[in-house]
Amino acid sequence: MGNVIKRFDLMGVVTKGVKPPNCDETLQIRVNDANDGIARGIWQVDERFINGLGVAMGGFVSSAADIMMAYAVASKLHNGQSFTSIDLHTTFHRPVLMGEVIVEARVERIGKRTAYVVADLVQNEKKTASVVSSVMIIGE
Repeated sequence: MGNVIKRFDLMGVVTKGVKPPNCDETLQIRVNDANDGIARGIWQVDERFINGLGVAMGGFVSSAADIMMAYAVASKLHNGQSFTSIDLHTTFHRPVLMGEVIVEARVERIGKRTAYVVADLVQNEKKTASVVSSVMIIGE
């Protein structure tokens, strides 16, 4: 099994050029910024993510949001804390096509044990999906 990626490592991807988790690389997500509960990045969609209908498969769309949400949550936590998703709900507004997708996630509310996170995916200046997630805070 590979190394477990902890909060510090996620923030290190953004601040220190640490190699991102394999899921980020597999999905071709580049995180540009993660600070104070807001994370922004780019998802490069190519033919590997396109289904038989000629659009990105919904599971990949949800995964792109989930990855960026992780960076948003990580930017709000303290050393010794970690997190895991409780649920994830995606609303699709329009198909995602091949090309660049902007993904922005933000922590709407955070308490001692739970965070509520939202993300929007935008392609060609049009919202393609909105995603919401509840996240369990683990530790301290």
